[in-house]
Amino acid sequence: MTKNNDNLLEKVVSLCKRRGFVFPGSEIYGGLAGFWDYGPLGVELKNNIKKMWWQDMVYQRDDVVGLDAAIIMNPEVWESSGHTKSLVDPLVECKICHKRIRADQEDKLKEHEGEHKEKVEWTEPKTFNLLTEVYLGVTEPKEKTYLRGEITQGVFVNFANVVSSSRVKIPFGIAQIGKAFRNEITPGNFTFRSREFEQMELEYFVKPEEKEAEKVFDYWKNQRLNWYKNLGIRAENLRFRKHADNELAHYARMAEDIEYNSPFGWKEFEGIHHRGDWDLSRHNLKYRDMETNTEYTPWVIETSGGVDRAALFFLLDAYYEDESRVVLKLHPKLAPNQAAIFPLVANKPELVKKAKEVYDDLRKEFRVAWDDRGNIGKRYYSQDEIGTPFCITFDFDSLEDKKVTIRYRDTMEQERVKIEELQPFLDKKLK
Repeated sequence: MTKNNDNLLEKVVSLCKRRGFVFPGSEIYGGLAGFWDYGPLGVELKNNIKKMWWQDMVYQRDDVVGLDAAIIMNPEVWESSGHTKSLVDPLVECKICHKRIRADQEDKLKEHEGEHKEKVEWTEPKTFNLLTEVYLGVTEPKEKTYLRGEITQGVFVNFANVVSSSRVKIPFGIAQIGKAFRNEITPGNFTFRSREFEQMELEYFVKPEEKEAEKVFDYWKNQRLNWYKNLGIRAENLRFRKHADNELAHYARMAEDIEYNSPFGWKEFEGIHHRGDWDLSRHNLKYRDMETNTEYTPWVIETSGGVDRAALFFLLDAYYEDESRVVLKLHPKLAPNQAAIFPLVANKPELVKKAKEVYDDLRKEFRVAWDDRGNIGKRYYSQDEIGTPFCITFDFDSLEDKKVTIRYRDTMEQERVKIEELQPFLDKKLK
């Protein structure tokens, strides 16, 4: 089995549509650029990514608590955070068709110029804010605010609430997963650059001491990189890239990205940021150390990952093919289905009944699928293509020896296992 990178993105896009991972948003009306709907398998993949992130970042730590803040906040939040002035893109407009493109994307500009027979002239760059405006109220004038451009600010405006209610002490973190929205000018590369996306972030608060902050920064860099490796992304497809001073966001003192070697180049899908005291100071928030009776503005080390980008890169990294089949070698903890249960044939009631009993028993503890369509070979290949690690077949011998055949996705090897031992077998394999 080989890793064929020819037209890899196109192959994964096709698989996602065909098998129910990702659909174009509102497709029956022509879709809407930058918006995607996750199908039955895609929502399971995303949920598994978020579950594993929350397990690692919150449940297995004593120094992190969770939060779920509102998508729409008082517009003064975005004024104070600097986003109404800093979250902008310079755009130029084609004088022929009036399409707007980011001024710093030379490849997109040249591509567009090739779409016109006549010479294209561009307007001078103008800045456009990426925050998505919304208007609230039932009477005019309505109140203008924004869909959040990042989920981060919800943590900062609740900093005092979390400290007083949870009695956490510095150093500690607040974790959050949620939707954000940006008026991206040129969404593209499938789900990589979208106008609606989901983030998984940790804001970790430390004392305002440079040495300690750098230590924590390096710690979270390694934690986050290893998380992706442990869930199956190959090390050679991951790297860090440090931001140059002229690249830093308005809030960052230091930043490094985790990048993936995608079909469209090395691309960032998680950032580790040293935000200093930018956010808390802008919101006039401080922390009182009750043991020393001192008050100060903590610094923040942030890990900010994209759920949609992670899902895309997990899919790209897991895609393999040979002459006879396509396989998604997803980590068992991420795969939409952990196992699939088959009766050998669907027209033998005694086989179907017993196989259903196995299915009903396992579904109490695992994500399992039932499939009795077509011949057994096609069922195997169908499950390979959606990443199911194990296929369990109840055959005629099973009626006598009380065993089933387990087929491994990656190697296609098979072994017989007692039905009564299936649960501990899967527990061990899925750890």
